[in-house]
Amino acid sequence: MAEGSSHLSVLKRESVDVVSFSDRKILEELSIREIEEELFALVGATPAIQLLLDFSNVEHLSSAALGMLINLQKEVGKQKGRLKLADIRPQIYEVFKITRLTKMFEIHGSVDEAMAKF
Repeated sequence: MAEGSSHLSVLKRESVDVVSFSDRKILEELSIREIEEELFALVGATPAIQLLLDFSNVEHLSSAALGMLINLQKEVGKQKGRLKLADIRPQIYEVFKITRLTKMFEIHGSVDEAMAKF
């Protein structure tokens, strides 16, 4: 993930890949596609990945980004991995609740809290 135009930064903490988003707003289709490619490449390269997405930097998320997260969850499941989300702002969390994605995703208040659940 050493590309200069990367939308993500990946940090290995114990056996967990912690992914932070560089973009504050994940709204544009091209950006979402690039983020999806980066995430799927990471999942494909790591069997049974333990993946934590840190949303602390994200202020806005489009419905297309939600769709990308659903696809990611399915792919991680196929690879027998685990995906957790952390540090989602209240207004974004509200969208997860309204769309019932809180039932699909394991969401934690902080990265440390999520790390403790792996």
